[in-house]
Amino acid sequence: MHSEIPQGQRILATFGLMLATLTNTLDMTIANIALPHIQGSLSASQDQMNWVLTSYIVATAIMTPLSGWLSNKLGRKNIFLVSTALFMVASMLCGMAVNLPQIIIFRVLQGLAGASMMPMSQAALLDLWPRKYTAHVMAIWSGVVTAAPVIGPTLGGFLTDTLSWRWAFYINVPLDIIGFAAVYLALPPDEKGLRRPFDYIGFTALIMFTVGLQLMVDRGTMKDWFDSTEIWIEATIAASGLYLFIVQTMTHRQPYFAAAIFKDRNFVTCNTLGFLLATGLFTTSALMPVLMQSLMGYSAIQAGLATMPRGFGSVSAFFIVPWLSPVLGARKTIVLGGAINILSLWQMGHFDLTMTDGPIQFSGFLQGFGSALMFNPLSVIGFSTMPAEHRNEAAVLSNMVRSVGGALGIAAYSAIEIRQMAVVRNHMVAHLDPSSAVLGWQMPDLLGGSSGTIAMLNAEVNRQAAMVAYDTTFGYMCLVSLAMLPLLLLLRPGKSPTIPVPVDGH
Repeated sequence: MHSEIPQGQRILATFGLMLATLTNTLDMTIANIALPHIQGSLSASQDQMNWVLTSYIVATAIMTPLSGWLSNKLGRKNIFLVSTALFMVASMLCGMAVNLPQIIIFRVLQGLAGASMMPMSQAALLDLWPRKYTAHVMAIWSGVVTAAPVIGPTLGGFLTDTLSWRWAFYINVPLDIIGFAAVYLALPPDEKGLRRPFDYIGFTALIMFTVGLQLMVDRGTMKDWFDSTEIWIEATIAASGLYLFIVQTMTHRQPYFAAAIFKDRNFVTCNTLGFLLATGLFTTSALMPVLMQSLMGYSAIQAGLATMPRGFGSVSAFFIVPWLSPVLGARKTIVLGGAINILSLWQMGHFDLTMTDGPIQFSGFLQGFGSALMFNPLSVIGFSTMPAEHRNEAAVLSNMVRSVGGALGIAAYSAIEIRQMAVVRNHMVAHLDPSSAVLGWQMPDLLGGSSGTIAMLNAEVNRQAAMVAYDTTFGYMCLVSLAMLPLLLLLRPGKSPTIPVPVDGH
């Protein structure tokens, strides 16, 4: 099949797949920076505005598991084209929304339409290109899906400030039109995958797990976690869904995801590593803008510009890794990327309030570079022993695992940061007394000062405590990244002739 496709047609199809996927990955973060402007324009409360993000996440969680089955049933190309067209329409409608219910409904449509674009583009590229190009093509794909969410806030801030918040959505329309046309003209029709009966129990259980989990981690901080009845309900739904899904997969003759996928050691190991890597990468992207704006006085645009080197690091690594991996071997390339990622988190664990944006940019570049060195070999090795008929489902599952990893990472590390801030603040307050060697000479004036003076002291204590809490949280991420590396010993060279992958040169 590969030899029958002209090279120019492959390139055009790849361009279309990547461009359409870019709009989907950008939308994960591009709208975040525009939320205050949307809130003011639509006269909505903060709690209501959270549903603009939550609705998109939940809709994506519902549709992602279904996209693999639909692609086997209707064809991968057909599903991708329909998804791209609907995503374009939904983006345009989001930009035209005049009230809160409208934008929430259109964001749901966006999430439903865009959920299949990432896994389907990955599976299509694996079939489109001969095996000798696999590492290079996966480098391009990984670069887009990793760098786009990092660039999103900066692009969203620029469009919002120079035009309006509506252009954070309108920008998708011309890009999707071009991507749709390229895929329609150049991507060959795919052979249908295995048509197993639809496992309603497995699908329902998976939806219970993903939706319950996404709602829990998205609303947990706002609802004070397990002090809220809502969070308990969502956690119970997620746990019940996971249990039912595991039992159904192990006992049913034709489960929702083919049992062969979970028996592939490379795929399971790579996705475990990808899950752990995503917890730190997604969390850092979420915490860093808050740190810069709340503690260091950065504007939204300044914070976005300071985080852009992470995207540049990712892109740089994706150009290098296709040539580096054959020389070092896949495992050593992943170890090198892991070491660079650990170094970046170690540096983040030593941030302080007097620093410039230099350490933020440098550590961000290192993290983007190191993570990309890991992601690309993991994407290749994970499919190296996967039969072609299971690629659609495996691609869907792989993207789900990383998405869940990112969501859980943000929830867990944010909870750690909040708790550490309270602990450090209490410790600092306990040492604010007249006998303190540092503050003793100022304490009488402060205690006898105005309420504004005391408020300033309280604000500074909170700021210092928050910085220590962020450093501690980055330290935990560093330890988790270090602990995940021994899992590489479980990887084995690919035996599949479709995508041979060198593992440490063998």
